[in-house]
Amino acid sequence: MTLLARGRYAARLAGDDADMRAAQALRHRAFHPGARPGLDRDEFDPLCDHVLVEEVATGRLVCCFRLLPLEGGTEIARSYSAQYYELSALASYPGRMVEMGRFCIDPDHHDPDILRVAWGAMTRYVDEAGVELLFGCASFAGTDRGAYLDAFAMLRDRHLAPKRWLPRVKAPQVFRFAARLRRKPDMKQAMRRMPPLLKTYLMMGGWVSDHAVVDSQMNTLHVFTGVEIGAIPPARQRLLRAVAQ
Repeated sequence: MTLLARGRYAARLAGDDADMRAAQALRHRAFHPGARPGLDRDEFDPLCDHVLVEEVATGRLVCCFRLLPLEGGTEIARSYSAQYYELSALASYPGRMVEMGRFCIDPDHHDPDILRVAWGAMTRYVDEAGVELLFGCASFAGTDRGAYLDAFAMLRDRHLAPKRWLPRVKAPQVFRFAARLRRKPDMKQAMRRMPPLLKTYLMMGGWVSDHAVVDSQMNTLHVFTGVEIGAIPPARQRLLRAVAQ
């Protein structure tokens, strides 16, 4: 099923096992650089819708991500994020949700239109499903928190989750940046070190947990990130929906 076609790229939902394996192979390349070819897969893959962004001329897969739809907060424990964050505060969330995960772009491709098409496809999916909360884990490469202190200080000052939805600590290794970081952020450095996916979430009014999980298996630091669809700034909504049309 095609979700969106724009210029050189088209986004569609995976349709068979071959599509799934192609996505898992791309994820492995993106998340485990330098490793032997393999598949990145887990028990959540069969539960999700998988979006593939392909180069129209060649059919090459250049981006993928997966979406886990939930009817509301009562299903939040089914999510991938619930392995790492205590999410009982979101159990009372009344609207439909979708968790986005395993987002990656082919390391050999740097065209910004790939990200635009991916977000256009996400927007169409969210609108058609009546989703009210988009959430997931947004990752920083590596586990050296020192490389991202300005970014974490900016998240502390500007983008913490509302108290009523705030995730609590569950993972054994975390960096409690909101409580322990005292520095004033250098905003240029913060934006330079902010992961592109998280930067896009923040531009949509997204909020984050007050701590980062140290994920040694994936070699990342990640924060829980939520975007309430109704709270996206109107100008940003118009841009996203213009791409999604």
